[in-house]
Amino acid sequence: MASSCSAFLLGDSAAFTAALRTLINNPQFSDVTFLVGGEQQEVFAHRCLLSCRCQAFHAMLSQPQETQAPLLLSHVQPEVFLAVIEYLYTNSVTLNNAIALEVLTSSMEYGLNDLKKLCVEFIKDSLTVEQACEALQAAVAYGQMDLQIHCLAFIENCTREVVHTRGFLELSELAMQTILQSDCLAIDEVELIHAVQEWAHVGSAVLGSPVRDVAEGVVCQLRLALLSPSELTTLEKENKKDQMIPIESLAEAWKMHALWKGRGTRSCLCRRRRGTLPREHYRHLEPQHK
Repeated sequence: MASSCSAFLLGDSAAFTAALRTLINNPQFSDVTFLVGGEQQEVFAHRCLLSCRCQAFHAMLSQPQETQAPLLLSHVQPEVFLAVIEYLYTNSVTLNNAIALEVLTSSMEYGLNDLKKLCVEFIKDSLTVEQACEALQAAVAYGQMDLQIHCLAFIENCTREVVHTRGFLELSELAMQTILQSDCLAIDEVELIHAVQEWAHVGSAVLGSPVRDVAEGVVCQLRLALLSPSELTTLEKENKKDQMIPIESLAEAWKMHALWKGRGTRSCLCRRRRGTLPREHYRHLEPQHK
């Protein structure tokens, strides 16, 4: 008697994927409809596919509901949701700079780790000056350290351009702290201080809070001791308008100048960044701060 045997054999995966792609947003044989975005665009899908591919959809579609009643998803753009659907149906996704960050957000919301990885890789490979801060904000918010490191390195190389973007003005306090802690920013401290002032003023207008309160958590990262005496004097005069910088911080910077060396001050106040312009008083800094 011949011995029995078995084997697991793969067919043409490309043909299988192509066939499933034809089902994306196809009303034929669809058994669930989503109303997506502010305009409630119809997106057609199939319960069995969504449920077996994503636990979040499995839970959503398992809830008792009126037969054939559409599900409302007003918080997500149709293009973003369709990208998620594409991934669930084909295990691949079509991304562009306009939707990548929002698809990343959706991947976190729906617990799709592989989609999250694809989004992170795309964002890293296609990062631009305009989107660098938005990407850093997402990385900080979602705890994506790999993406955070990549975005920060990009910002460090293009700091002067990045601080003039809308994304910079919309950074959270935590994301701003992440940037200001870097020694490698390619910008002089005077220009960086002015950029942070603009960020604080925008935040003040949005939150309805005093500028000094908005900036309280980040202003300690500004290296005021790197400014020359004349620049510090100018900053003190400007600071009277909004009091963004505490008097104590200015006094500590003046103390450094009075002592000629960095003794008695926090080392971070004396450490030059990569883009710091040369100044006469730097020759008095301790070697590790030059």
